[in-house]
Amino acid sequence: MSRFPFPSRLSPYLPPKAPLGHIALTALFAANPALADDARLDSGDTAWMLTSTALVLLMTIPGLALFYGGMVRKKNVLSVLMQCFAICCLMTVLWFLFGYSLALTPNGNEALNQVIGSLDKVFLLGVTATSLSGTIPEWLFIMFQMTFAIITPALIVGAFAERMKFSALLWFSGLWLILIYIPVAHSVWGGGFLGSAGVLDFAGGTVVHINAGIAGLVAALIVGKRKGYGTVSMAPHNLTLSMIGASLLWVGWFGFNAGSAVASNALAAVAMLNTQVATAAAALAWMFAEWIVARKPSLLGIVSGAVAGLVAITPAAGFVNPTGSLLIGLIAGIGCYIAAVPVKKLLGYDDSLDVFGVHGVGGIIGAILTGVFADASVNPAGKAASAALQVYGVAVTIVYTAVVSALILFIIKAVIGLRVSTADEEAQGLDISLHGESVT
Repeated sequence: MSRFPFPSRLSPYLPPKAPLGHIALTALFAANPALADDARLDSGDTAWMLTSTALVLLMTIPGLALFYGGMVRKKNVLSVLMQCFAICCLMTVLWFLFGYSLALTPNGNEALNQVIGSLDKVFLLGVTATSLSGTIPEWLFIMFQMTFAIITPALIVGAFAERMKFSALLWFSGLWLILIYIPVAHSVWGGGFLGSAGVLDFAGGTVVHINAGIAGLVAALIVGKRKGYGTVSMAPHNLTLSMIGASLLWVGWFGFNAGSAVASNALAAVAMLNTQVATAAAALAWMFAEWIVARKPSLLGIVSGAVAGLVAITPAAGFVNPTGSLLIGLIAGIGCYIAAVPVKKLLGYDDSLDVFGVHGVGGIIGAILTGVFADASVNPAGKAASAALQVYGVAVTIVYTAVVSALILFIIKAVIGLRVSTADEEAQGLDISLHGESVT
C-alpha cells in the first residue's frame, strides 16, 4: 500500500523497525501475516476513503483544469482543459492495466523490489470483493491511488501550456507514468529503497510535486519558449476561473492529505488541520511579499501562494504539529514567490504556469522541512526523521526525474515532434489549430 501512516489501532502489530510513514500495505502484510489476518473491514474508514477519493479526483477535473485554464490566454483555454481531461482518462486505464501492480505490489525478487513492483496484479488479477487493504476494500485503495497517478502528470501540463501538440502530450504523459511516476512511487511508498532508507513522504511531496515540478522545468527548457515570450502580453485571460480552480484544489486537498491516513482517525484530523493552516499561511506570505515588491497584492498571487502551501505541507501533513505546519507554510509562500517571479525572470525560462516554481520548489521545501519539524507525538515516525535523509530523497528524485524526463522528451521530439507544426498554429491558438473549437 502506498499511503499508510498507520492508524493507531494497527500500530501494535508493527515490527519494531517498521517506519510509520507511507508504506505499501501489501508489503507490510507480506512481512507481518498476523496483521493481514487481523484486518477487518471498517465502515467508517471506508466511508472516509470513498469521500477522500472523490475529493482527490475533483482536484484534477475540474480543479486543476480550471486553475490552469484561467491562467492561459483565451485562445488556449480549451486545449488546457482537454489535456487535463484526457490525462485523467489515459492514466485511469494505464493504472488499471499495470500501474497499480508495478507501483504497489511487492516484487518477489528482493533486489528488483527496491525499484519496482511486480506484475502479479495486472488487470487487477486476484483482487476480489473480499480483498482488503488494511481496513478498507482493496478496490477502494486502488481507486484512491489512481487519483494520485492522475493528477501528477496533469500538473506538468502547466509548464508547456500553449505550445505542445496534443499527440506529443499523450505520449509523454503515458511514458512518464510508466518510466517515472511508477518507479518513484514504488521506491517511496511501495517498499522500495527510499522508503526503506527512512525517507518520509506522507502524501506526495516527493512522489507527486517534486516529480512533476522537475519534469515541468525540463519540459519547459526542451520544448522551448512560447512565440513572443517576453515581448507579447501573455496575461491570464480569466482569473475568476483560476480562483474557482484553486478553491477546488484547496478543498480537494483534504482528501489528498487527510485521506492519506487511510483511516478515519486522529492522524487524518491533524493532517487536515495542518493542510488548512499551512495553506493560509503560505497564501498570506506570498500576498505580502508581492505587496511589498510590486506594491499591489493580486488575486493570482494569493491563489498561487495557497497552492504553494498545499504543496509544501503535503509530505509533512501527518508528521508535524500545527505550529510546524504554520512555519512550513510561511517559508513556502515566500520561497515559491521568489522562485516563480524574480528567479524565473532572471533565468529567462518559460515555465508557463510556474509548475517548477510552485510544485518543484514547494515540494522541495516541504520535503526537507518534514525532517526538521517532524513531531513524534503526532506520528512515531518523527523519531527517525532526518533532514539529511529528506535531502537524500529529494536529490535522488530530482536527478532521476530530470534525466528520464529529458530522455522521453528527446525521443518524442525526434519521432513525432513536440510543438505544433507552425508558428501560425501557435499564434492562432491551440483551441482552433488542434481541437477545432473556441471559447465564444
